[in-house]
Amino acid sequence: MELRIRESEFGVTPDGRAVKLYTLSNRNGITAKITNYGGIVTELHVPDREGRLADVTHGFDSVLPYCGDVPYFGALIGRYGNRIKLGRFELDGRTVQLDVNNGANHLHGGALGFHKQLWDATPFVAPDAVGITLKYLSVDGEQGYPGNLSVEVVYELNDANELRVRYTAVTDQATPVNLTQHAYFNLAGQGDILGHELTIQADRYTPIDAESIPLGELPPVAGTPFDFRTPHAIGARINADDAQLKNGLGYDHNWVLNNQSGELGLAATLRDPLSGRVLELFTREPGLQFYSGNFLDGSLKGKGRSYEYRSGICLEPQHYPDSPNHPEWPSTILRPGETYFTESLYRFSAE
Repeated sequence: MELRIRESEFGVTPDGRAVKLYTLSNRNGITAKITNYGGIVTELHVPDREGRLADVTHGFDSVLPYCGDVPYFGALIGRYGNRIKLGRFELDGRTVQLDVNNGANHLHGGALGFHKQLWDATPFVAPDAVGITLKYLSVDGEQGYPGNLSVEVVYELNDANELRVRYTAVTDQATPVNLTQHAYFNLAGQGDILGHELTIQADRYTPIDAESIPLGELPPVAGTPFDFRTPHAIGARINADDAQLKNGLGYDHNWVLNNQSGELGLAATLRDPLSGRVLELFTREPGLQFYSGNFLDGSLKGKGRSYEYRSGICLEPQHYPDSPNHPEWPSTILRPGETYFTESLYRFSAE
């Protein structure tokens, strides 16, 4: 085997734009398929303990289903991952109003966020990795955001079985930026994720109200169903009689990662005991949103399967939800002359 990247057609958007699909393969047989529509990871094939490959992420066979109302399968999220209360915040003495697309609130950059945009893509081959560089200009006023934001995202697959994602952005006006990746993982390649074992390197989390807006507190996870400091099956406590689990209809919360240094550090480990597949997630971000697929209901189908209730888990490295309304939290405001940079690394193995 050799490192290689292949470009193919992925269909046409409803407004007539041709979309490409890029297939990245490493020397160990791992394959990642990524489209320039929404920067979406459509497939991710990794081996189990016997070396058998399975596609471990939710998605579709062509671009058209992604153009509809789907729950961010595999997408790049921006300008702001997660929720902003009422889509509104104060910035330098003025009120900014964003698109409201999740009840009364703003979610994942708005209805036409980065996940619905066609990015410019350039594939590359390095000595020990293959990848694509995606670029997009988010213009002043898009979804209500101030400033022209120039964004670059690099996906890179290497022979250490790591998929690295690097995010860079610059702006000509102050604006919030909180980019992330929204893959739905199922390390078994089928069934639900309740038997997956999860570890999160976090002593605290952000409780939410009934609309999934943070309450502003950062309490300890100790003594709650949110304590994943040691490995726990996702299904072990997901239906506990807990007000926070009721608000999220399961897990749909941000964990305050212990690593607040801004350096790349281990955030979470996900294991499937049956297949032996392991995912280690490293990030520079201060938070991690863990979502347990609570809104999946089997109505969406793709790649020969249907996406049933709790059949996928999202682990989204990010700043905390609603940070523009919480100046006491790590800031998400990018200003002219500054460069936004973050990265996450997804390392796959089997045991």
